[in-house]
Amino acid sequence: MNKRFLLVLAVLVLQGCATARTLNAAKPDAPLVYAGTRLDLYAWNGGCCAMDHFGAEAPAYPGLDLPASALLDTLLLPFSVAAAINVRFNVQGGN
Repeated sequence: MNKRFLLVLAVLVLQGCATARTLNAAKPDAPLVYAGTRLDLYAWNGGCCAMDHFGAEAPAYPGLDLPASALLDTLLLPFSVAAAINVRFNVQGGN
């Protein structure tokens, strides 16, 4: 496949991805672990106030987004658990 096509497809998919939306949500008490999956399920079950609970808007089609969000949340699980228990990484660039 063409690399440009894959890039455009990735951008289009991630614009509606609940996990990508919750990664930079600035809500202090928003859930971190499986946040995108939880946002999809919340929206799918008719939740009214996604911005209040998650700090991000729910995708327009949560049923379509759910498998991708579950996969991405699983891949990011070590980082979200570390963030949930307040583990800080002190990473610096090379000399």
